[in-house]
Amino acid sequence: MSQKLVLIGGGHSHAIALKKWGLNPLPDVDLTLISDVEQTPYSGMLPGHVAGLYNYDETHIDLCSLAQFAGAQFIGDRAIGIDTEHNKVICVSGQFKFDYLSVDIGSTPQTLTVPGAKEYVIPAKPVPDFLEAWYRLKQLAASNPEQPLSIAIVGGGAGGVELALNMQSCLQEIFKGKHTLEIHLIHRGKQLLSGHNNWVSNKLTKIIQQRGIKLYLQEDVREVLADRLICQSGLEIEASRIFWVTQATAPKWIKESGLKTDDRGFILVTDTLQSISHPHIFAAGDIATMVNYPRPKAGVFAVRQGQPLFNNWQNILTQQPLQSYIPQDKYLALIGTGDFKAIASWDSLGWHSTLFWWLKDYIDRKFMNQFVNL
Repeated sequence: MSQKLVLIGGGHSHAIALKKWGLNPLPDVDLTLISDVEQTPYSGMLPGHVAGLYNYDETHIDLCSLAQFAGAQFIGDRAIGIDTEHNKVICVSGQFKFDYLSVDIGSTPQTLTVPGAKEYVIPAKPVPDFLEAWYRLKQLAASNPEQPLSIAIVGGGAGGVELALNMQSCLQEIFKGKHTLEIHLIHRGKQLLSGHNNWVSNKLTKIIQQRGIKLYLQEDVREVLADRLICQSGLEIEASRIFWVTQATAPKWIKESGLKTDDRGFILVTDTLQSISHPHIFAAGDIATMVNYPRPKAGVFAVRQGQPLFNNWQNILTQQPLQSYIPQDKYLALIGTGDFKAIASWDSLGWHSTLFWWLKDYIDRKFMNQFVNL
């Protein structure tokens, strides 16, 4: 009798593991991929896509083709729960039984706590919704370049900073030097990119200011209205579009499913990427928190988890011992500044040059090339 392995989400870890499964499939396994999107974005190239440096196809993986390559059934649906007692994934249109489950659905910015945010902001995730709003904004700017445009971006981590710089690069090209664009970057911390070293933080602060982006540090947004946001300090910033790139969180249904989670709702996993409460359920990428090796929610870790995740799917299905995975404690972060340059951040070191843009471009294209012509 076939064993059922069901995957929820087409994140980076699942994409890599599916590719490897297609190259080394196991017999008598019914593999199913459930995803509410058919095209999954690669986070490393999204800022470049926003800047206009990459097109849509260059930055997205076709999950239907990937599933077909892996011999998996693709189900286009949105998961809204897991019945851990009866081993069922609950989706909008039905339920799907599993023997083993793997979850890789990424994360979303935390917006609901701020009054008005749910109604008026554009979260950076889910990416398809964000991109739809971004394309509309570009179209509006192109059709009326004389009309002043004010954009606010809330969140001064790598995501918010990259978005501000890459949005500016694209829109300045549309406005052709007309002084009709204002970009505001609001961050509650004392410095940008607090997870990186001081050189990187200071360099990006300098670049932001040199590029004319208005930076507000130690400002907490307390309310969002249709045309402005209001901070705890009383500061009001007018903006026709407000993008939200704050601390990541997990969908509520994960915790409600009975899986053991951390305080932000992410699935707690062991070194083998198994849920600590339900070992027949795996999790990887942003949705997972490794108990023994907590790391930032960054794509570099999701990519590295693909191979050990694939190995342990096969090990558990063939009743072999599972392998531990230890993520690196230092990693190279490459942050594109929207001008064919990138900042390299490694431990306490940092650089900014065109060379690192070409390195980033090479790494990103190499990653995406493995999913072309499946």
